[in-house]
Amino acid sequence: QVQLVESGGGLVQTGGSLRLSCAASGRTFSRYIMGWFRQAPGKEREFVAAITWSGGSTKYADAMKGRFTISGDNAKNTVYLQMDDVKPEDTAVYYCAASQGRAWYSSNQLNSYDYWGQGTQVTVSS
Repeated sequence: QVQLVESGGGLVQTGGSLRLSCAASGRTFSRYIMGWFRQAPGKEREFVAAITWSGGSTKYADAMKGRFTISGDNAKNTVYLQMDDVKPEDTAVYYCAASQGRAWYSSNQLNSYDYWGQGTQVTVSS
């Protein structure tokens, strides 16, 4: 049974930084793609960033490029999302997800992911 547990959310001021963590367990994740998505109130869940578990490839949504960084620690089975220069529009619940055996080109799509965490709230104050 795959489990993904996010942590690190909270309240941060505009321009500040926050680091989210996603601890994965239950499988060997070496061939998985790991992704971060977010969902703001009244909006659909959207892609934030993705990484191959080997760390060789990363991908970002345009709005996050240059501000967010996705990384992974294989030894800890943990994926991180470093959020810098945050803005009020970054306020959302952030979800970690795992994709098994899917193509990299589809890693920005919700339906490419098989497992989801419970989410962690990020609130950016203006």
